Amino acid sequence: MGRVRFVECLAMGRHGDLPRANVQGHRGQRLSRQKPGCNIAWSTNTDIEGQCRKMNFFVIRVGVCFTICICTMLMTATCQVATKENGFDNTAAPQFLIPNWMAEISDSVSLSDLSIPGTHNTMSFYGGNLVQCQTWPIDQQLKGGIRFLDIRLRNVNNNLTIHHGPIYQRANFSKVIRETMKFLTEHPRETILMRVKEEFSETNNIHVPVVNYLKQYANWNALWINSKIPLLGQARGKLVILQDYAGDAIFIQYNTLNIADKWKVPTMMHINSKWQNVQEHLNMAAVGNRQTIFLTYSSGAGVAAYPNAVARQINPRLLEYLQLRQGQNVRFGMIAMDFPSSMLIKTIIEFN
Repeated sequence: MGRVRFVECLAMGRHGDLPRANVQGHRGQRLSRQKPGCNIAWSTNTDIEGQCRKMNFFVIRVGVCFTICICTMLMTATCQVATKENGFDNTAAPQFLIPNWMAEISDSVSLSDLSIPGTHNTMSFYGGNLVQCQTWPIDQQLKGGIRFLDIRLRNVNNNLTIHHGPIYQRANFSKVIRETMKFLTEHPRETILMRVKEEFSETNNIHVPVVNYLKQYANWNALWINSKIPLLGQARGKLVILQDYAGDAIFIQYNTLNIADKWKVPTMMHINSKWQNVQEHLNMAAVGNRQTIFLTYSSGAGVAAYPNAVARQINPRLLEYLQLRQGQNVRFGMIAMDFPSSMLIKTIIEFN
């Protein structure tokens, strides 16, 4: 075989050891020696060139990925300041309150025929930027016009705690029930729809504790105990549970809704794809069966796209989309948002 050279690869100290070359010596012996403590290997000219090409390509890919991550982190970091602007609000309270907006709507209108502002992960206040989805306490959300709540429960020995993934949100289901019952008592012509889902536990057995909590902390007569969608007149002053867990179907089943929840937004470069999903589902809701409840999640998140950064990009598009259609006789169903502004909530309500 051809002459074998003794080569030192300078790149090894920076990028780790390259694969050792196995080549034939002058007498056909297999050589794969490396001197202890040195990044030196026996290799042929052809092997070296191929490895260097692979290394250059790898370095370029790493550089591009690193640049994307840094840019995304910088874009996300700009969303941490509390502001009220163009559909986005991550301050402590709504700009204005709309506590009685359902009062003037006819009793004969079905809940499925309404345009209803809501919040995604309603109680997700803690855990940092990667987890936080809201800043308004639940009572302020309700007074601010929100009528769809997204409640995630962890079941620990029949104790139901509020979670967003593994992060405990420093509250139990009892707090949510008390706040909603208090609001409905003070505003008896309103109704609240609440998705109830098991989160960060896999017992598949939260129906009994959910019912027990409702019996203990709510007025059972202030619940809609039926799997059929009520008229607004039937639901006034009541909490309407959307049951997103296994068990006796005594509430409206969440899986009977028409839902768009493309929540995975890996980086801020995927915003357009997320918005396309939101827009297409809103278009569908506008012309869809009015006996079906439509639910569109405008929220999204990923490791390199925090909920507040996504909302800061999506909420203005959502507001503009709705404003361009003001005055049209359409319904959009429920829209679940992160960090919605009062103007965005008001704009949704005005379609009723």
